[in-house]
Amino acid sequence: MSFTLAKTERLAAILSQAPVIPVLTFHDVKTGLACAKALRDGGLTVLEVTMRTRQALEALKAIVDEVDGVTVGAGTVLEPEHVQDAIVAGAAFLVSPGSSSRLMAAGSEAPIPYLPGVSTVSEAMQLAERGATFAKFFPAGPAGGPAFLKSLVAPLPGLHFCPTGGIDLKNAPDYLALRNVVCVGGSWVTPEAALEAGDWAKVTALAKEASGLKARPGA
Repeated sequence: MSFTLAKTERLAAILSQAPVIPVLTFHDVKTGLACAKALRDGGLTVLEVTMRTRQALEALKAIVDEVDGVTVGAGTVLEPEHVQDAIVAGAAFLVSPGSSSRLMAAGSEAPIPYLPGVSTVSEAMQLAERGATFAKFFPAGPAGGPAFLKSLVAPLPGLHFCPTGGIDLKNAPDYLALRNVVCVGGSWVTPEAALEAGDWAKVTALAKEASGLKARPGA
């Protein structure tokens, strides 16, 4: 059970494509395709499709097959079985909110990169011991926010994070300013009202705003 250099390098390349990875929940394929295109047109090219609905895998596969210029991962991976399902659907990477021993084994042995989740120092240390260099920090806001991640820079200098949970346009720069944050995950770029209305121009505009985020000096 380990994180290979090849997969770590692939994950690094994925996470560094844009400052924000949209965290997406789709209830139908049509919405998924339109949303993915709108996000791509706004400059957000790495997408996390959460496995929270019956249509998630179908939507993920459709995006992989039909939307050029995006890298699609499977999020909310909770069981080892989800790993294989996501791979079959064409996912380029896996994301989980936590890191149970069974899921860690399945994820680290998968042929695609795996981003496990942590919310405590002990969990982060366990990942570092296994050779991981990237982790999802979830739920970022309730678990301590930027101040918590900043405190990990010195003791765990080799571990970098994608914080997710409670992040929006206003506080994202506080995370992105940290040396150990490679990107953030968020759903604010796809507000429910815009998805229901099919307002893809709104989604593209929010994506453009997010893709242009810069670290806030002194954060």
